[in-house]
Amino acid sequence: MKNAVDLKSKLATGDFIYTTELGAIDGTLLEDRLTLAQDYEGLDAINVHDCPNANLRMNSVMAASILKQQLGIETIPHFTCRDRSLLGTQADLLGAHALGIRGILATTGDAPNHGPYKGSKGVYNYNSFELIKLINNLNSGKDANEIEIKGCTDFTIAATATPGATNLTVEIERMKRKIEMGADFFQTQPIYDVAKAREFLAEAKMLGKPILLGVMPLINLKLVKFINNKMAGVTVPDEIIKQMEEGKSGLEIAFEFITEFFREIQGIHIYGMGDVQMTNKIIAFAKNLR
Repeated sequence: MKNAVDLKSKLATGDFIYTTELGAIDGTLLEDRLTLAQDYEGLDAINVHDCPNANLRMNSVMAASILKQQLGIETIPHFTCRDRSLLGTQADLLGAHALGIRGILATTGDAPNHGPYKGSKGVYNYNSFELIKLINNLNSGKDANEIEIKGCTDFTIAATATPGATNLTVEIERMKRKIEMGADFFQTQPIYDVAKAREFLAEAKMLGKPILLGVMPLINLKLVKFINNKMAGVTVPDEIIKQMEEGKSGLEIAFEFITEFFREIQGIHIYGMGDVQMTNKIIAFAKNLR
């Protein structure tokens, strides 16, 4: 799987972008994940988590660098505010650039109390807005103090958005602020409510940055229950639940959703949960809409 055109160029030329999440690497053995990832078809980039839910996983930047070197595809490591001081953050970002990483998703990071390590403390020396600004500074050849450094980075900065947020006005304002800090594009949380998605896109498109809408196929009703009980800002409407109870597959529902919004977005971010075949089916379906 080779990717000749970088993500920044594709975003700039208006290409429809396909990304997914490989997840975080548990332990030191990468071979299984590399084997899994090489079977993706039509992807533009793979996201790699940064110790999600404060669980121990391989450093996202290093894992993403290996994936990029081995598979020749763009990677987007998640980079949290949780674990690094301001100095350490800058050093790690410079190192990421030296390793060939060109995409970064700036995010707050799950608090340590979500994880298994008692006494573990979050650093949170800055927030996600400040992290985006810091990355943008490094792209301009300056550090956190606006002092010039030798050379500059060339990161494409991804940011998150929640289409199903309870307060859409606040969410749009957060997106505006992220853009002001230097965000280049957005990968959103999944959304299943067509009316809410339409309302979100009507506002978000006015911001002038590419939006990759989150798509997470509902593989079963157990997942629906988990989403409605555990995922903040994400709700599966009763109408969708009824359709599934009557035999409609989550993949069919995802296809209908993509068809509804395909021409209003610049890509989809697929929460494939490690199911390569399902992810490939979604990409193939969306490509046929063009």
